[in-house]
Amino acid sequence: MTPDDPTLAQLVRRLADPVIVADSDGVIVFWNDAAERVFGWTADHAIGMSLDLIIPDRQRHAHWQGYHRVMATGQTRYDHDLLRVPAMHADGERRSIAFTVTLLTDTGGAVTGIAAVVRDETQRWAGERSLRAELTRCRVAAGEAVDGE
Repeated sequence: MTPDDPTLAQLVRRLADPVIVADSDGVIVFWNDAAERVFGWTADHAIGMSLDLIIPDRQRHAHWQGYHRVMATGQTRYDHDLLRVPAMHADGERRSIAFTVTLLTDTGGAVTGIAAVVRDETQRWAGERSLRAELTRCRVAAGEAVDGE
């Protein structure tokens, strides 16, 4: 398979996990089928838009500080480590996502953009939150039982 192989393009487009590619300014240039499903925006709508499309207002400042630093330095720890952050769906609902990134470079090595492979962890986070709440209820009940002896 070569980078120009249509089979490779089809593979990336049809991966089960969202793949989002943005240029050095944070403008979306690729948005696969899974990104449509997870974030609710079609590729036709998302391509050409800023990554702000999926970044909650409260996280935008921190996101852009980090993004511009990565574009300037060509360094990120999230090429190996998962970054877990909130994101926004087209319907306004928050999502919990985790992703890794790959820096894209030109032939001279200058960073030209970033590709992210995303996981929707919304259900997992909701399940963990529910388990923590249940654990707290159990601890309170156990404490009341001990105190009430």
